[in-house]
Amino acid sequence: MFKTLKKYIGQYKKATILTPVFTALEVLMEVMIPFVTASLIDKGINHGDMSAVVGYGVLMLLLAFVSLFCGAMGGKYSAEASTGFASNVRDGMYKKIQTYSFSNIDRFSTAGLVTRLTTDVTNLQNAFMMLIRIAIRPPLMFIMSVVMCVMISPSLSMIFLVAVLFLAIILIFLLPNVNKVFSETFNKYDDLNAEVQENVTGVRVVKAYVREKYETQKFAKAAKNLRKLFEKAEGMMALVNPVMNLAVYGCVIALSWFGAHQIVGGTLTTGELTSMFSYIMSILMSLMMFSMVIVMITMSIASVRRISAVLMEESDIVSPENALGVVKDGTIDFNHVFFSYVSGNGEDVLNDVDLHIHSGETIGIIGGTGSGKSTLVSLISRLYDATAGSVYVGGEDVKAYDVEVLRNEVSVVLQKNVLFSGTVLDNLRWGKEDASEEACWKACELACADEFLKKMPDGLMTYVEQGGNNFSGGQKQRLCIARALLKHPKVLIMDDSTSAVDTATDAKIQSGFAKMIPDTTKIIISQRVSSVKNADRILVIDNGKISGFDTHENLIKNNAIYREIEEAQNKAGGDFDKPQAD
Repeated sequence: MFKTLKKYIGQYKKATILTPVFTALEVLMEVMIPFVTASLIDKGINHGDMSAVVGYGVLMLLLAFVSLFCGAMGGKYSAEASTGFASNVRDGMYKKIQTYSFSNIDRFSTAGLVTRLTTDVTNLQNAFMMLIRIAIRPPLMFIMSVVMCVMISPSLSMIFLVAVLFLAIILIFLLPNVNKVFSETFNKYDDLNAEVQENVTGVRVVKAYVREKYETQKFAKAAKNLRKLFEKAEGMMALVNPVMNLAVYGCVIALSWFGAHQIVGGTLTTGELTSMFSYIMSILMSLMMFSMVIVMITMSIASVRRISAVLMEESDIVSPENALGVVKDGTIDFNHVFFSYVSGNGEDVLNDVDLHIHSGETIGIIGGTGSGKSTLVSLISRLYDATAGSVYVGGEDVKAYDVEVLRNEVSVVLQKNVLFSGTVLDNLRWGKEDASEEACWKACELACADEFLKKMPDGLMTYVEQGGNNFSGGQKQRLCIARALLKHPKVLIMDDSTSAVDTATDAKIQSGFAKMIPDTTKIIISQRVSSVKNADRILVIDNGKISGFDTHENLIKNNAIYREIEEAQNKAGGDFDKPQAD
C-alpha cells in the first residue's frame, strides 16, 4: 500500500529529504538554548559576571536565529513536498481511472471516486507533511531533551519516563478504536457526495416534481450520519488533551518538589532546575505533537487504503502484446457468447448468443427493457468482455486488437448522451481531433444536426453548457451521432440514440446512412419498430437470448414477440417498453 504511493513523490524527493534535515537542525538549536540559559544564570547572573551574561546572551540569539532560519526552510520544503506529492497522487489516480473498463468502474461509485480524488488526497497531503516535518520534530525533540535532562540530573529524569509510559498506555488503547471509526466515516463521505451529485444532476426533475423538501431531508440525514461518526471519533480523541495536561502538571509538580530538595542539598543549581523545566515542557509538548501526528495518520490510513485501492486496481481490459492495428471490415460474429456482470457467480445477462453479421449490413435490435440489448453491443467494442464464448470483428477476436484501434473503428453512440462544456466544435472533435469545420458540418448534415445549428448565431462555435443543458434531448442525440460519424468507423452502433428524435427525422437520418456510409455496418437499437423495420435484418432479444433474427416481414409472420410489439405500437400509436400479455 505505502510502496504504491512512494513512487508518487517523484520530482519532490529533494524537498522531502531537505525537510527533515532542516527540522532536525531547528530542533538541535532549540534544545541547546535552555542549556546555554543554565550557564548564563549559574556563571553569569549568580556570579555577577556581565561579560559572561553578554557572551551567553549573544550565543542564545545566534542559536535562535539559526533555529528560525531552519524552521522557515523546513516549512518551505515541507509545503513543496506535500503539495507536489498530493498533486502527483491525484494525477496518477485520474490517469488510472481513465484506463478502467466498465467493469472496473462498476466496482467504485462515482461519488466514491470523487471523494478519493478530493477529501482523501487532502488527508494524505496533510499526513505526508506531518510525517516529513512534524513527525520528525517530536521524536528528535524528545530524545535530545531527555539526553540533556539525563546529563543534568539522572534521578529527576525518571519523572519523564513515568509520564511517557503513562501516555503510551493511553494511546495504545485509544488509537485502534479511533482508526476503525474514521474508516467508517469516509464511507459516509461517499454517501454524502452521492446525495449532492444526484441532486445537482437531477435538479430539473427535483424542481418539476416539487421535491426540494424531500431532497433536503435526504441530504440532512446523510450529513447527520457523518456528523455522528465524527463526534464519536473526536470524542475519543478529546481524551488526549486532558491526559496530556495531567502528565504535564504532574511532571511540573514532581520536578518542583524533588528539584527544590536537590537545590537545598547542593546537588542541583538554580540554572539547572530552570533548564530542566524548559526540557520537561519540550518533552511533553513533543508528546502532545506526536499524539496529534498519530491522530492525523490514523485518519489518513483510511484514506491511504481507499486511494491505494484505486491505484492498484488493474483494468480488466488491456491491449495484448503484438496487438492488431487494423480492423479489416465491419463483419461481426458472436460465437456462443455468455455474459454476466458478476463473473463466476452472477446471473447470465446474455445466454448462448450465436450471431453473424455481414459488413455493411444495417441491423436493428429490439426487445424489452433489461433484455440485454445494450450489453450485447457493448461487447463489440470491448467495453466489457464476454464471460464465455468469443466476439469477432473484421474476422479477428476483439481481444486480439489494440483497444484504442478497435474503439476507433467501432463507434458507439451510447444510450445516455453526454456533451461536455465547451463549443459544439470541441464536442464534435471528440470523434476526430483534427476534423475540419467542413467535415464537422458534413457529419452534422448526415445526423440532421445542421437543421438547428444553422439557426444558431454562432453555429459550430455555440457554447455547450455543463451537461449540454442548453440543448434539447433530440439535439444532443443528433450531435452525439455526428460526433461518432467523424470517426469514419467500420461499425456504427446507435444504442437507442434517436429515442428523443421525431420519427420523420429518424427516418431521414437512416436514409442518409444508407446513401452516405453504405460500407459501414450499422447497428440500431430502438424501442420503436418504425426505427428498425427498414433494416436488412432485425434481432429480437428476450431475456438475454435470441428470439428471432430476420427481416421485418418474416418476423411479423414467424416471431410472436416481434409481432406483439408491432401490433401494440400500431394500436397505441406510440413506443413500447415491454410486451404486454393479452
